[in-house]
Amino acid sequence: MDIALPVLGGLGLFLYGMNIMGTGLEKASGEKLKRLIEILTSNRLMGVLVGTVVTLIMQSSSATTIMVVGFVNAGLMNLSQAMGVIMGANIGTTVTAQLIAFDLADIAPLAVAIGVGIWLITSKKRLKSLAEVLIGFGVLFIGMDMMSGGLKPLANNPVFSNMIASLNNPLLGILVGFGLTTLIQSSSASIGLLQALASLGLVDIRIAFPILFGDNIGTTTTALISSVGANKTAKRAAIMHFLFNLIGTILFVTLLRIPIQSIVLKISPYDIKRQIANAHTLFNVINTIILFPFANLIIKAAEKMIPGKDVREEEEELIYLDTRIMETPSIALGQVVKEIFRMANLVENNVKTAYLAFANKDERLIQEVFEKEKTINKLETAIIQYLVDLSNKPLTEKQHIQVNALINSINDIERVGDHADNIGELTQVAIENNLPFSETAMKELENIFNKTYDAFKLASESLHEVNYEKAKETLKLEEEVDRLEEKYRTNHIDRLNRMQCTPHSGVIYLDFLSNLERISDHSSNIALYVLDDLKENR
Repeated sequence: MDIALPVLGGLGLFLYGMNIMGTGLEKASGEKLKRLIEILTSNRLMGVLVGTVVTLIMQSSSATTIMVVGFVNAGLMNLSQAMGVIMGANIGTTVTAQLIAFDLADIAPLAVAIGVGIWLITSKKRLKSLAEVLIGFGVLFIGMDMMSGGLKPLANNPVFSNMIASLNNPLLGILVGFGLTTLIQSSSASIGLLQALASLGLVDIRIAFPILFGDNIGTTTTALISSVGANKTAKRAAIMHFLFNLIGTILFVTLLRIPIQSIVLKISPYDIKRQIANAHTLFNVINTIILFPFANLIIKAAEKMIPGKDVREEEEELIYLDTRIMETPSIALGQVVKEIFRMANLVENNVKTAYLAFANKDERLIQEVFEKEKTINKLETAIIQYLVDLSNKPLTEKQHIQVNALINSINDIERVGDHADNIGELTQVAIENNLPFSETAMKELENIFNKTYDAFKLASESLHEVNYEKAKETLKLEEEVDRLEEKYRTNHIDRLNRMQCTPHSGVIYLDFLSNLERISDHSSNIALYVLDDLKENR
């Protein structure tokens, strides 16, 4: 227990510190991380650079690859782009090992103290995020020091020394590295443990190299597990990560281990922790350089392993959202806006269909409106649940405001769908009772419908684009709809007094007007969210 507790406790602190540091970096980068992903094009080299930087921020290649699986599943990224990011993630994750190779345990408590001091004193979000980076940095090295201290008694244990020496067998070393990384779900942590053993003289570079290879294969299991339940393309992305690291391991075990080992010993002949860090970096950089030209072959191999095409998504299923993307809230929020805009388009079409059903007395279109309304309700529930889950992630104050604005917008969009459903029901009553409507009444309804439809369309676009001009135009249209509703209501009462329409038709007409006016009100609400709540988040 004297060995197990400090080692496990140190490992826990190491992982916790890495997580805090990554979260702080991600908060501090905020929208910059979103823009990094957005600059991704079919240029795979750019993908490598982005993958490297994103992993530096996330402090985990597994987290980056899980994110990639989510992006592919949500249609945000294709396999060619994903391949580049995966390669870059492997390079980015080596920085943690390089950082650990510095002997910074003595200043770690100071880093935590300064970080906590800043966090308690400041009210600025950005400074708090930077304070978290300092706290995470300090906790990481405190954990590393605790692990090393816990392992010290093993340095003089001949049984343990012989067991470590047996890992000189490459196959056994790879299996140990693979198993350890799969177990703790972090290649950085398993390499940190390896460096702790090395600092006590228990491991040399010959033993460390095969374990490093196993670590690199083991880190792919996180994404493979994450891809369960994703679409076929996302599964291929996870397979690509596995193939990339597996092929690299085979190349190094059979051809490159000895020359690279010689280079590592020349660069840092007396520092075993630095040798392990350099070996890890060289493995991933050289592997990327060698396999970069063959990326398309890896993609094809993944497609062969996961054959077939994805089944077309049903309308009520989420297309742009994936829980894996929540690890980067700024990107997840952008995807939510896309999903809401898709839902708004369904509502927009349903409003138009409801009007056409009334204008043409088409019962088939009425049923289409009713069916589409069920889809809209399912989408609303799914998107709001996603936003609720997202709100429990480490969001900035601005992001919390945006989440609230989006929830309110979804509610207004769904209510517009309800009014389309109401119009469908009014149409059904009109058809069943063969109710007549004057030519004047039909022209009035057409005119106010067009204004209402344009208002909702502009409101949806303003939300999607965060377009203030379209939001302002929506408010103007809403005022015009209010004036028309009042005018046409007065006209209708006049027609009733002159016996130009039946009371039953009149009731339907007034309800129709009321539903259109309410649609314009909800459109106005959406525009106000854009102008008031989303303005500061642009």
